[in-house]
Amino acid sequence: MKNKLQRWFRRSPKFLDSLSAYEQWASTYPPHAHNPLMELEQEAMVALFPQLHRRTVLDLACGTGRYGLIAQQKGAKLVIGIDNSPHMLGAAHLKKRALATMVALPLASSSIDVVLCGMALGHMPNIQPVFYEIARVLKLGGEVLISDLHPFMALNGAQRTFSTPEGEIYAVEHYIHLVSDYHEVAQRLGLNLTAMAEPLLPGKKMPVVLVMRFQKQR
Repeated sequence: MKNKLQRWFRRSPKFLDSLSAYEQWASTYPPHAHNPLMELEQEAMVALFPQLHRRTVLDLACGTGRYGLIAQQKGAKLVIGIDNSPHMLGAAHLKKRALATMVALPLASSSIDVVLCGMALGHMPNIQPVFYEIARVLKLGGEVLISDLHPFMALNGAQRTFSTPEGEIYAVEHYIHLVSDYHEVAQRLGLNLTAMAEPLLPGKKMPVVLVMRFQKQR
């Protein structure tokens, strides 16, 4: 576990934008939590899952389809995966998927019951357009559950990194969004915060992941 954590938080001089990073990462990126941080993040996300049975679920920035697959296991009526990386989307284990950005979703307004978005919003320099699209596609009463690297970790120098099969280590672009940033944007769009988790890894003195659930009230 120690080596995995060192790789996740290791500072690297090599930097890639998210699209370039996932192009290289896609071939080895599994559709399940693959390190201690992601295991902790997934545990916190699943603990805050809204009701998914017989609901239409959007796995936003789905990658290889981790949360979409869990939604299917929990009885979702329809699961749609959307990602802006053709390489990750091509490796996604979901039948219904589309190539699109988080700020221009190819979905009708008020068509989605639940949006799940794991470890992706930190790639966006501005979260407001993403929340606007989430609010647009959600039905009244619909819910969105998001996670990301906790801003405390990023402010203390932690970076999201990955290793290529050749052993090269890269840092992936990440923008810091505070809890207040999420709350303010969501409130303006009629999304009310209903639950939040800030889990800690064993031995860590600060939260490493931020998980927030919102419900569309208007």
